[in-house]
Amino acid sequence: MSRDAERPVSLLRRHRDFRLLWCGETAGKFGASVTGVAMPLIAVDTLHAGPFEVGLLSAAAWLPWLVIGLPAGAWVDRVRRRPVMLAAAAVSGALFAGVPVAAWCGLLSTALLLTVALLTGVAAVFFQTAYTAYLPSIVAPDDQAEGNAKLHGSASAAQVAGLGSGGLIAQAAGAVNAMFAQAATFLAALSCLAGIRHREPPVRRVERRPGALAGEVGEGLRLIAGDPWLRTLTLFGAASNLALMGYQAVRVVFLVQSVGLSPAVVGGLAAATGAGGVAGAFLARRAAARVGTARATLLFEFGLALFALLIPLTTDGAGTVFFIAGGCCVSAGVVAGNVIKAGFQQRYCPPHLLGRVTAGSTFVSYGTIPVGSLLGGTLGSALGLRAAMWITTAGIPLAAVFLFCSPLRRARDLPTSRQEPQGDGLSAEGGGEPATPRS
Repeated sequence: MSRDAERPVSLLRRHRDFRLLWCGETAGKFGASVTGVAMPLIAVDTLHAGPFEVGLLSAAAWLPWLVIGLPAGAWVDRVRRRPVMLAAAAVSGALFAGVPVAAWCGLLSTALLLTVALLTGVAAVFFQTAYTAYLPSIVAPDDQAEGNAKLHGSASAAQVAGLGSGGLIAQAAGAVNAMFAQAATFLAALSCLAGIRHREPPVRRVERRPGALAGEVGEGLRLIAGDPWLRTLTLFGAASNLALMGYQAVRVVFLVQSVGLSPAVVGGLAAATGAGGVAGAFLARRAAARVGTARATLLFEFGLALFALLIPLTTDGAGTVFFIAGGCCVSAGVVAGNVIKAGFQQRYCPPHLLGRVTAGSTFVSYGTIPVGSLLGGTLGSALGLRAAMWITTAGIPLAAVFLFCSPLRRARDLPTSRQEPQGDGLSAEGGGEPATPRS
């Protein structure tokens, strides 16, 4: 344990490439959080959109995972990952900067916002798939757990700052001009990625028969479908994202129209809930080391998710405490669960399949996001915003049924390699040795 405790210090102070990746990812998450507030506010305040249109806007950003999520993983495994990330960041920055330019030219419309959300979603598919597969190439296996924790923790901290800043910028300069902040953060991320010195080895070129892409995609899907651990976490992610995006799609509209809050206060509340993610990243490895990675997953993904039922109780004034408490717990659970899952997947999956396995699991789990966004918007229009919040937040803890109906329920730790026997799911250790602790 003492050796492991020393590694994070070495990682941050001496690992230049990780620091650059860390800073670039943090900048990107900050900008994404600004956009998460600014885009719905543009739709509501400038274009006078209703709950369904706002839900559609959120759905458009995630729809590419359903359309190209699977082949993107196979494509990423065929090329070097860093150039893919650089291209995706450049495209996203240009698209977001184009929104205020279009507004100045009198061309801003809901259709334009939907187009920008869709195209930046395509870029995000490639960036996220390449990023997940790229991290293990620059960070030693023993440092990956700490690296994941720091990346997720800084992302949550950036979310706190970004959500708060998004509300303030929208209040001071207008929601449209807040999009320049997003474009600037992608420029910062691009500079950080360009400064990384590590160069991936050339990808071995092999002659592929027609239909080889489908075979590579199928290989990743078969691995997920046939493995109880990957299958469980993927199905849980799909159910959880359906509920999470259902409530997040109408969250801004709910706070503005039902609760009666100003854009600045909405941004502040969103930032306050994001603070839970920072706590989740801090607690993830410590809880996993103490009670085991599987048990910690249940604690974070079900125990904390129950507090989501506080969110629909939100009212003006002191009633905003319900939103903060519920949102903080949900954020903490989601981020902590993501830290544990990321470390598990990077150790568990064969390196040459990591890109397509990541894309396959993300295709399923992210594929429900546009459905959840549309569901939230539809429920908000048909039943009212508060009723929609009750229905969607109730689905967050209910998603854990997939965890309780799997080997994870009886295990202490998630396994660390696919060579370990998994027959009864009672132990993740195979030969009796404990899984590597997340510390």
